[in-house]
Amino acid sequence: MVERRTGPAPGLKLTRQQKGQLGEEAACCWLRENDYRIIRRNWRCRSGEIDIIASCEGLLVFVEVRSRSGASQYGTPQESVDMRKMQQVRSTASVYLQMTGKTDIQIRFDVIAVMLDKAGVTLSVNHIVNAF
Repeated sequence: MVERRTGPAPGLKLTRQQKGQLGEEAACCWLRENDYRIIRRNWRCRSGEIDIIASCEGLLVFVEVRSRSGASQYGTPQESVDMRKMQQVRSTASVYLQMTGKTDIQIRFDVIAVMLDKAGVTLSVNHIVNAF
């Protein structure tokens, strides 16, 4: 995997938005390397946002990306996907399916957890298939 860094200058702390962007980029790279086709990124509607919509082997996959950097004093990235977030992603996916007319396709909900170092370099990517 190619390491990408768009974070701040050395010594400055990554913002939450920068961590999110770096995590999503790492997730997209991982998905592409594993034969997924990225259909949409950051798809939004009134009910919320879906980080990545991809397809693989006839499935439409809705991916929630979570990233963390440094010490994991707040838990792992995947632990931050709570019941409220799962419901929001499901609801938003339903709107996407209705709006695109893809109501007869099989779907799946995955989580990709990305660990970054303090400089924004990807340390690990953990793809949790059928997470919820």
